[in-house]
Amino acid sequence: MPYGNISNSTSTANTALVKNITTTALRKLKAKGEKFVVISLYDAHMAAMAQRCGVEVVLVGDSLGMTVLGYDSTIPVTMEQMIYHVEAVARGNKKSLIIGDLPFMTYATPDDAMRNCMRIMQAGAQMVKLEGGAWLADTVRMLSERGVPVCAHLGLTPQSVNKLGGFRVQGRDEVGAEAILADAKLLADAGADLLVLECVPAALAARITRDIAIPVIGIGAGRDTDAQVLVINDILGLTEQPPKFSKNFLLEANDIPGAMQKYVADVKSGLFPGDDNIFF
Repeated sequence: MPYGNISNSTSTANTALVKNITTTALRKLKAKGEKFVVISLYDAHMAAMAQRCGVEVVLVGDSLGMTVLGYDSTIPVTMEQMIYHVEAVARGNKKSLIIGDLPFMTYATPDDAMRNCMRIMQAGAQMVKLEGGAWLADTVRMLSERGVPVCAHLGLTPQSVNKLGGFRVQGRDEVGAEAILADAKLLADAGADLLVLECVPAALAARITRDIAIPVIGIGAGRDTDAQVLVINDILGLTEQPPKFSKNFLLEANDIPGAMQKYVADVKSGLFPGDDNIFF
């Protein structure tokens, strides 16, 4: 395993990364049934802490629109803002796999996607994340063929919040569930390396995790996915109205590093998410 010991009085994980995390490493973890951990964060200091706490994947999410910039949604976030934060995270963390979100309408066409993937990866991202289903298959295939690792994102896709009618659980009816499953298989076959499932019923997420070869990262998607992701603000209790799928880990720790380590440990042991964090 690509970990080493760290010393911290509040440590519950004690696993600092010592080797670079790659897509191959994540596939091996899935094959062995070992959970891995993802945190969405935005600055060099927290990025460095994530490396020390054994966080395998860091997502520089367009959630920064709400958590950092004060927007009501992710839609106003620009490429320039994403690049700024990806550069900061890449300076602080040299071991975790860094994923950069492409913001709203920056991958509407394959040409747009290729141009903006170049920009965000040159800033320090090692993978890009795109929200959407079957319509993205050709784009994912094109990017994969050109050496760009892709993380797909299905279920609740925040960039489509106006189309979805708000932040709502997706896939609760049979038609919706089958559509998400079909999209997951299609995107995996097109060359996606990871899949985020957000706010879907736990049983659907478990089925998708079993049925596709690539690792699945859940957020509000039950405990049977290969990994979990939370936004750092939720982990530290900084969100005024925290979503059901989140947890304030600072309440169970002495300090911020302890909260991050508690999150890591609870994901890996299966303690998080609990029943209170899951949609059925």
